[in-house]
Amino acid sequence: MALGAAAGAGIPAAAGAQQNGTPLCDNVDDSAWRQSLGSSDLCIPYHREHDNSWGYIWGDSFRDLQQFGDYIGSPVMLCQDTFDASGGSPISFTWAMPSGGRCEQLFNYTHNADNGHGFEVSRIPNDCIEFGGRTYLQYTSVAVWQPPAGYDGSLMSGVAYSDDYGVTWQDYPYHWAGDTQGTNQSMYGMWSFAGIDPDGWLYIFSKRWNGSHNNTADGGAIQLFRIQPDEFRAGNFGAQQNWAYVGGSWQWTTSAPPSPILQGNNIGEFSVKRIGNTYCMSYFDVNEYAICTRTAPRPDREWTAPKIQIVGDNTVPGHWGKPQRRFLYGGYIHPGSASASSLTIIVSQWGDRVGPGVDIHDPPYWAVQYDGIVP
Repeated sequence: MALGAAAGAGIPAAAGAQQNGTPLCDNVDDSAWRQSLGSSDLCIPYHREHDNSWGYIWGDSFRDLQQFGDYIGSPVMLCQDTFDASGGSPISFTWAMPSGGRCEQLFNYTHNADNGHGFEVSRIPNDCIEFGGRTYLQYTSVAVWQPPAGYDGSLMSGVAYSDDYGVTWQDYPYHWAGDTQGTNQSMYGMWSFAGIDPDGWLYIFSKRWNGSHNNTADGGAIQLFRIQPDEFRAGNFGAQQNWAYVGGSWQWTTSAPPSPILQGNNIGEFSVKRIGNTYCMSYFDVNEYAICTRTAPRPDREWTAPKIQIVGDNTVPGHWGKPQRRFLYGGYIHPGSASASSLTIIVSQWGDRVGPGVDIHDPPYWAVQYDGIVP
């Protein structure tokens, strides 16, 4: 990727960071199992500010281990009362939504059906945030998981909200069209809520949908916009200000669309969070086959060069000695991370066995925790 400028020195990494690929589901009698979740992925963390607890949003989920059956749906939520940012103990789920003891699909829709917008396979969460007593979840409705080259395979993207902290959900009426609705490569396909800055704006990063990791037109482009929290709550998305390159300079504007701030390799899932006074970014670099991180002092300033953190194959040059997780993806920054130089990142894995005759859909299908990541 282009753009690279060193950020300020960070806080030393937290002492005692211990989690280095700890599975958070797909094991008998683990904390997810006790909340009726067997296998799943993503596990996107967010802060439940109303009671200072933590929520974790999962994608396609199964009650049984190893994806053997009993499909729950997507998205799904588990919650945790306290989080150990030091890494001394792994994430452990305390209750499930919406019932408290048994996780269920959060949204009311039917898979592999037309729910009034066109045919959709599943609704995949991209990020979640709570502020002002309301929870917001941005998602992509997937129409085709293996689209032709150059197409993103999405039906639409949307924002759902909950006024009871995740028990019931409603969709905002506006949706961003995907390629099967006629808008291929929409830059509003996948969002990450960086959070409400001390300046009062809610900063949001977004990019093309590439959840299949097969979108050859992705190009790694990420854009940035911001909106006042009250306007966002009202669903007045047209009130956003865009970070755009106009007339030879970068500026916040309402008269031009956002300009790509980063471009390069194709990117799958990504995450941007304000940790302390630093903005931290993590993403799955499809071409690099690795989870990479970057930082910036402000969302609208230059980002550091990408740093490879966790790889799918540590036998190739440039990846030697890195933590390895085959068939990895995701890479979500925990907003409760110890510091901007000691991040907790949750990575997904789809199968871990290779060789002749082995199906990559074999178990495990899970999310794993890494602590002490220095971006």
